Amino acid sequence: MKKLLAVLIVAFMFTPAVSAKEVSGVNFLEQMKISGKNMVLNGAGLRKKAFIKVYACGLYLKEKNSDSKAIISADEPMAVKLVITTGLVTKEKMQEAMTEGFEASTNGNQATIQDSIDLFNNCFNDEIVKGDEFMMAYLPGTGVVVSKNGTEKGIIEGLDFKKALIGIWLGDNPIDKGLKKDML
Repeated sequence: MKKLLAVLIVAFMFTPAVSAKEVSGVNFLEQMKISGKNMVLNGAGLRKKAFIKVYACGLYLKEKNSDSKAIISADEPMAVKLVITTGLVTKEKMQEAMTEGFEASTNGNQATIQDSIDLFNNCFNDEIVKGDEFMMAYLPGTGVVVSKNGTEKGIIEGLDFKKALIGIWLGDNPIDKGLKKDML
């Protein structure tokens, strides 16, 4: 019995403190640094459309939070990691889906941030393939930094834009209710 206890203690000592959550073959680290800030995985899930697994998506915050309205309105660092899980996503479909997401997030009142939405959609101008990873990191005073596979694609300024962007997944009319639940 003492041997078993000793083995278990040793096993726990060498278990990595940072584990990953797996969603449809995509690993999300429990912690990551974004622009030097420590962030934790708040939650991650899968975006499905007509039984197709479109992308895995994870939300990173300074600390865990289940209040969607507080997350949306917060002027603090946060990020959404989105990984394409099907070969059926094209740049045109991605831009169209994001535009629809902004319409839902703003209840059709996206006119004041339309220029920002256009800049954001330009970040998806390259071919999109299964496995592509997009990171959308909000940094107060800078804006939303969009990268694809580790390469910066653009910076979109403004807290109002960030609120609308996060609202795509966490708003009153989220793009996928199950994904919202998983991200919270």
